[in-house]
Amino acid sequence: MTEQDNQVTLRAVTSTLPVHPGDAMGGPVELPRVWAWQADDRTPSVPGPIIRTTEGEDIEVTLDNTDAGMPHTVHFHGVRKTWENDGVPTTTGITVMPGEEHTYEIPANVPGTHLYHCHYQTHRHIDMGMYGIFRVDPAGYEPADQELFMTVKDWDSRLNRQMAGEKVSYSPRDRRPDVFTINGRSAPRTLHPEDGSPVLVSQGDTVRIHFANNGYMNHPIHTHNHRFRVVEKDGSRIPDVAQYEQDILDLAPAERKTVEFEADADPGIYLMHCHKVSHAMNGDAYPGGMVGGIVYESAMDSDVFAQLMEYAGYEG
Repeated sequence: MTEQDNQVTLRAVTSTLPVHPGDAMGGPVELPRVWAWQADDRTPSVPGPIIRTTEGEDIEVTLDNTDAGMPHTVHFHGVRKTWENDGVPTTTGITVMPGEEHTYEIPANVPGTHLYHCHYQTHRHIDMGMYGIFRVDPAGYEPADQELFMTVKDWDSRLNRQMAGEKVSYSPRDRRPDVFTINGRSAPRTLHPEDGSPVLVSQGDTVRIHFANNGYMNHPIHTHNHRFRVVEKDGSRIPDVAQYEQDILDLAPAERKTVEFEADADPGIYLMHCHKVSHAMNGDAYPGGMVGGIVYESAMDSDVFAQLMEYAGYEG
């Protein structure tokens, strides 16, 4: 944001989400109708673009709803803001109707990893894809060798299919998730070096991953062969004395946690996945779903990695 005068315009764009477009491992998996966030003239995406700034660099976010077919708002977690900028239509009285635009003034006064999402008919609009990460780097922030953002999400595809015109019954009171994603993709597409989000490391790298749960269920994320420390929670730095090594990261809905570890294992390919086994599936196929991986550079010329890339649909 600092490179563009701390101003951004967001639009909601109707799209599809190719969760896992290949045939391997229970594919293809697609959400036929989503509402993607588009920042300025960039490519629309689900999750939405990472909005990143530095502590003290307050931002302006314009919700451009001039071409939309329904009302929307934007709500930012974490930071302290004025009442009218909270983005909740029922308590602020501000709804951005079709044909309108509205600018939110968001202070960058709480460092850490936060969320943003549409707060109009929230139970449907988040499930249609209108969510993203808002990151405020503290003053003097020093990045790790490898720094990544991971949003986990559970989906009941009946809603997305219904919105695409399919005759299927759906109620948020009877939500039955059947698609599970990391950054909008399910395994093996999560391992695709360009369309997915594998954790690519070299031996000895320091690794920092900012996790956020944009779904409606808890997800316990397990890292194979790497123990990490949780250094942030919901924008608060965890004191060193309270940090300890672990290998399960439980994420409640809307919760954010930042973990750090060193890539010091025997170089290879290691899973990083939700340990609710049904969440690590594509339909009835296992493995799939909310499964990613930590991949050492020296293992990328192996036959095992080549097979994974074939599953993921990578032709590079």
